[in-house]
Amino acid sequence: MWMVLGWSHTPNQQIKTMTTEIKLKTSDTEKITINLGPVDLGQVDLLVQQGFYANRSDLIRTAIRNQLNTHADVVRQAVALNEFVLGVQTYTRRQLEALRDAGTVLNIRVLGLATIAPDVPAELALATIESVSVLGAFHASTAVKAALKGRIH
Repeated sequence: MWMVLGWSHTPNQQIKTMTTEIKLKTSDTEKITINLGPVDLGQVDLLVQQGFYANRSDLIRTAIRNQLNTHADVVRQAVALNEFVLGVQTYTRRQLEALRDAGTVLNIRVLGLATIAPDVPAELALATIESVSVLGAFHASTAVKAALKGRIH
């Protein structure tokens, strides 16, 4: 048995990068699939039926958040050690053009969601993005992903 659920990121945060400030989008979600045994799924359904949770996804999101809170210190240390940006990070064409014009390359390191704007051409991404390391989700056009294939870790 399986179920699909969404995960939402904290809305309206701001992240300061090397030379740019980026405002986060609200309510970006990614779906994940999990496998549960029939007894576990039955217990989930029972808790939903008893009104403890609005639905299956609500219970799973709550359980995930509780585990993340339990391990918050480990996550903070790993983010700091690995120099990850935490949250939702979007790279626009204008930002990448400014980096190119300044002769600067970007090493993208995100824990959350990294997005390269759909209007960014593959050539610009190649000229400005040295590496991509994302724990979470990475959104970019098919052409940009293909161009950066050897740089995505």
